[in-house]
Amino acid sequence: MKNYLLLFSILFTSAVCMAQEADKAIGVVVGASTGEPLESVNIVNLNQVIGTATNGKGEFKITAKVNDTLHFSYLGFKSIKVRVTNDWLKFGSSKITLTELALALEEVVVNQLKLTGYLEVDIKQVPIINNNYRYSISGLPSGYEAGKPSAITKIIGSIFNPADFLHRMFGKNPNEMRKLKKMKEDDEIRNLLATRFDREMLTVLLQVDRVDLDEIVSQCNYSKGFIQTANDLQILDAISECYEEYKVLNRSRGNKI
Repeated sequence: MKNYLLLFSILFTSAVCMAQEADKAIGVVVGASTGEPLESVNIVNLNQVIGTATNGKGEFKITAKVNDTLHFSYLGFKSIKVRVTNDWLKFGSSKITLTELALALEEVVVNQLKLTGYLEVDIKQVPIINNNYRYSISGLPSGYEAGKPSAITKIIGSIFNPADFLHRMFGKNPNEMRKLKKMKEDDEIRNLLATRFDREMLTVLLQVDRVDLDEIVSQCNYSKGFIQTANDLQILDAISECYEEYKVLNRSRGNKI
């Protein structure tokens, strides 16, 4: 009797473990040219908006369902998307191969300043690196950062027609924009975005191209200087803040109709 109970316990435990692993995509990531495992490859489930990274052996495990899409990215390698299949989840580990990119250095132009020795003259030659301002608009929860030349125009536009642009950008992709909250809650994704400046992960997760992404941040009254220097996490927070304002303004607009 004891033997039957022991066998039943083993089978039950095995079944539970297999059920727990059934929703995990397991694999190893290697480089195409060397076949060596790659450590710290960033992996994001685009459907469930969760992330992870490979360990020292190139291994990873991430929650996934059939037909979920996993996005693999690694510095110096071409990013790829991989669809999760039933066989992958059923039979275990899969090998993912990343191809190395050719590296190219951008040309750097240095403008030499011709100083005269007169402070009043020379100081005018020094370029202004950052000339950003923040404005507070009554009725909105936070201020706006804007460049000096277009600040007044943006403020007036926000006061008299506050949700038109946001409705055009956010309203057409409501499901994608709901991912903002999930992105902000996942520590792996936040840590990943904090180290990146290429906007790749944001464009993939939000299903927008780079031009639209920059336009969203710009029309939310963030300055060109902020857009150029912010990391991906800061851009995410900026869009998220703007989206929350859009929802408030959109609800207010609906109540007036």
